[in-house]
Amino acid sequence: MKKILVSFAILGTVLSSCGGGETAQKEEAPKMQLGAEEETEAEEVEPIIELTIEANDQMKYNLDKLVVTEGQTVRLTLNHVGKMPVEAMGHNWVLLAQGVEPSDFAAAAMDDKANDYIPTESEWADKVIAHTNTIGGGAETTIEFVAPAKGSYDFICSFPGHFGMMNGKFIVK
Repeated sequence: MKKILVSFAILGTVLSSCGGGETAQKEEAPKMQLGAEEETEAEEVEPIIELTIEANDQMKYNLDKLVVTEGQTVRLTLNHVGKMPVEAMGHNWVLLAQGVEPSDFAAAAMDDKANDYIPTESEWADKVIAHTNTIGGGAETTIEFVAPAKGSYDFICSFPGHFGMMNGKFIVK
């Protein structure tokens, strides 16, 4: 019994002395690397970022989060990978200004088919940062805009009934 206790005491001492050194090394190494990565990222922001988001016949985007840098030119392509026509399963991509409630916007957009389901009433004029045309299966459309101020923004499909399933966050760093 005494040998077992002595063995555990020695094992504990060995493990604690080895473990402490490794932990200190692991903590220092990532800090040094992280600083270098942050510096590199800040210097290497591309002036234009190209993003592609897919929409399908199941009323889904393939992405629910897009990340860009403030002031960066965003070239966004919406690709409708489904087969249904625009009248039955049309999709668009709408980037809403901060503070805009997606459900309120979608309700206002329902009757504006001629304007790609973007409300034309003046109260909505400053509520959209960017939007694509509404497209059907097999089509794609591309827009270009400047990323707004840092923050989190909502994006949706404003085709009637789609915003609840087709939405996400547009993060600006």
